Amino acid sequence: MSHALVTGANRGLGLEFVRQLLERGARVVATCRQPGRALELTRLAGAHPGHLTVLPLTLPEPRSIAGVASEVEALDLPLGLLVNNAGLTVSGERFGTLGLDALQATFGANAAGPLLLAQALAPSLIDGARVVNISSGLGSIAGTTGLYTPSYAISKAALNMATRLLANALAAQGATVVAMSPGWVRTDMGGTGAPQAAAESVADMLRTIDALTAADRGRFIDRHGVDIAW
Repeated sequence: MSHALVTGANRGLGLEFVRQLLERGARVVATCRQPGRALELTRLAGAHPGHLTVLPLTLPEPRSIAGVASEVEALDLPLGLLVNNAGLTVSGERFGTLGLDALQATFGANAAGPLLLAQALAPSLIDGARVVNISSGLGSIAGTTGLYTPSYAISKAALNMATRLLANALAAQGATVVAMSPGWVRTDMGGTGAPQAAAESVADMLRTIDALTAADRGRFIDRHGVDIAW
């Protein structure tokens, strides 16, 4: 049986992906920076014995990525789904005070990290695997109308390009790669004012993921599968 691997799985959308996948009976590999502090993942592991493996991962650190790839291979965990959900946003950015540190950190976590992780895990992806890069409408160049969270927006636009590159690179082994916006969701990142619950967003995304075919490779879509302008 293939597994799903979800990054940033200790909270928010990542945790909800893990929860709903386990409820389906799926086998899941959940990654986060500090598994020892991920109490909800520990609870889920106890509630679903033998179905949840938790591994440490800090993106985009090369050693950390290599460690996850090696562990997945060593444990013989074939992957049918990779959800690149882990991400970083910087609050309070204003034009005139933008800094290189924030730009580099968000690019590393949100764009370079998913690209390098997918590359490292490619040998473990089964024929027909889906790779879902969690993007954002803020990464749409066509949809940009103001200076909103620039580090995050730039990194998500870069993730969209990484998605197209990965779609081309992994097509030969039968994988389908897409960038998907979850919408504005009530999470630590989205804030309490967001209109959508994480459970609703993830349920919609999973329905869309289930319906993906090779014809969807390289698309930038919302949680319902509708195209978003690049």
